[in-house]
Amino acid sequence: MAKKNKGPDMKQIGHVAFIVGIVVAILAAFINALRGDVSVWIMVILGTIVGLLNITAKEVGVFLISTVALIVAASASALSLAVIWPTLTTILGNVIIFVAPAAIIVSLKAIYALAE
Repeated sequence: MAKKNKGPDMKQIGHVAFIVGIVVAILAAFINALRGDVSVWIMVILGTIVGLLNITAKEVGVFLISTVALIVAASASALSLAVIWPTLTTILGNVIIFVAPAAIIVSLKAIYALAE
């Protein structure tokens, strides 16, 4: 018997949210009209969706370590990158805006799982 297609599953929505979030982060760095509160809120909402739907229990440790490494490395290199290519600093800042809510959600899920 064939399975009924009930629409996209949550994992697919999470993957699309990730791709769209990265694209928005990059485009907002190049297109001045996209910069501002609206693009920040879009990245925050998409990051939250990614944190809720994409990261499984097995991936929590790697995701959180990667997120911390990204935030520290991007912050530490912001001044040198700004001299070389200011747009790259903006892209990394936007990616941090996108990834930070996902990291918060995943870390809260991990804390809740540990507390159970």
